[in-house]
Amino acid sequence: MKAFTLKENGGIENLQLSEINNPEINAGEVLIKVKAVSINPIDTIVRQNRSSLLRILGPEKDENRFILGWDVSGVIEKTGSDVTEFKEGDKVFGMINFPGHGKAYAEYVAAPAKHIALKPGNISFEEAAAATLSAMTAWQGLVTHAKIKEGDKVLIHAAGGGVGHFAIQIAKSFGTYVIGTGSSSKKDFVLKLGADEFIDYTKEKFAEKISDADIVLDSIPKQEHLLRSIAATKDGGTLISIKSYFEGELAEKAKAKGLYTDRILVNSNGNDMKQIARLLEEEKIHPHVSEIFKFEDLPKAHQQIESGKTMGKVVVVL
Repeated sequence: MKAFTLKENGGIENLQLSEINNPEINAGEVLIKVKAVSINPIDTIVRQNRSSLLRILGPEKDENRFILGWDVSGVIEKTGSDVTEFKEGDKVFGMINFPGHGKAYAEYVAAPAKHIALKPGNISFEEAAAATLSAMTAWQGLVTHAKIKEGDKVLIHAAGGGVGHFAIQIAKSFGTYVIGTGSSSKKDFVLKLGADEFIDYTKEKFAEKISDADIVLDSIPKQEHLLRSIAATKDGGTLISIKSYFEGELAEKAKAKGLYTDRILVNSNGNDMKQIARLLEEEKIHPHVSEIFKFEDLPKAHQQIESGKTMGKVVVVL
């Protein structure tokens, strides 16, 4: 089968289109013929940075060739002996083995059955692939960790990005008041997604406008940004960070306001994937796929993500 492999960290030229053997599956796995994969910022970070690759993939000691990616949609070609929930021919999607070695940049993927869900019939394979890691991060951040509930005021940073655009829709599905931040070019997009307010971070200081958010979802890896998010969160509220830990001054400031804080790392979870599938089927969330690349152009998809200008998601089709 064809797969993009990585032997050394670095630029997109290190992603090499290779011919390798199809994966074998164990008793609890299914073999998926991949139709689409989506690309995330973490994909580019793992490609570039050796320590990130080792931390996220957790490779075997003698492993020296890697297949990146975790987000897939496709059709089951084979099931392991212990798999009872899925059958050959099922159309499925999921975030595979995250954190871990997902091996999604390939024509076939061996996926634990507990990491996938049936693809809703009202969405395409491209949309399904897009609604995986980013959607799961938003779901686990808001639902699992923040315990979102009806009536909450929710502040979502980078609201026009992959995680952010799902977070707006998930938050609105719970009956909350949503404020999104972003650059002026993303204002119309964010409001169309359902946000009640938009703050242009290039012109306004969100912490001067908001001090009573019940929940803040922060994906900006800067201490000064998190300090402003602390100021925007009401006393006793919840601040969830996707990229930074709460240490030193951050921990002290958060404690002084009685905040619940957490730095989350999304984890593959089939039950959560089924919740995403339900929201997709009920049309309460919709993936925005801004650009689609052919499989042989996958490195260009990395370039697009690294531009920092993507609205929604970037998808690669096979």
